[in-house]
Amino acid sequence: MKSPTITCQQAREIDRRAVEEYGLSGLLLMENAGRGLADTLCGFDLRGPVVICCGKGNNAGDGFVLARHLDLRRVAVKTLLWAEPNELRGDAATNFAILKRCGVPIEIFGQRHDTTRMEAQLAGAAWIVDALLGTGAAGEPRPPLDAVISQLNASSVPILAVDLPSGLDADTGAAARQTIRAAHTCTFVAAKPGLLAPAARQYVGALHVLDIGAPRKLVEEFLATETE
Repeated sequence: MKSPTITCQQAREIDRRAVEEYGLSGLLLMENAGRGLADTLCGFDLRGPVVICCGKGNNAGDGFVLARHLDLRRVAVKTLLWAEPNELRGDAATNFAILKRCGVPIEIFGQRHDTTRMEAQLAGAAWIVDALLGTGAAGEPRPPLDAVISQLNASSVPILAVDLPSGLDADTGAAARQTIRAAHTCTFVAAKPGLLAPAARQYVGALHVLDIGAPRKLVEEFLATETE
């Protein structure tokens, strides 16, 4: 039986309507996403720090929430940011500010790729979390993220991807030259068609679908459209 899927555009529309029509807040949806990620990671071997690699979009916001929830559970965690804090917007910016106040270690790389510094941050990690690029990204990852992805893939540390592996088109399954090779991918609301494509398996790894609190009535409206 074919798994029900939604496209990336449909996922964004579900988020929009959950906020505008149902009265949920974007912060609540992001909180649920980050907590779901923490629940998933805590089912793995965490005998070492979790290193969360963030860009500047909503995926980064999910990563910031994840970092806070791991810290709450006394899991060693640090966040690496490939953006300047003033580039963050909306709910991602809010959750970055909260994380800063919590005292969780944050290393800001900005728009630079520093191989040596990054290697030091990854040393001894139990898991890497890919929260670099989300469904809004298209085409080849731009510098410095292309080099960041290459170095993450070259490490021996297992990677969990947030929503999709950075560099992968979650609608088609097409991979960029530099695409995260995840051991696990946690996507939200429903699977995206590209994540189920045979060619994408080497990048997606084990796929988990996480509930973020979007109303069932709303989600099923889109799933019904997909299966017609």
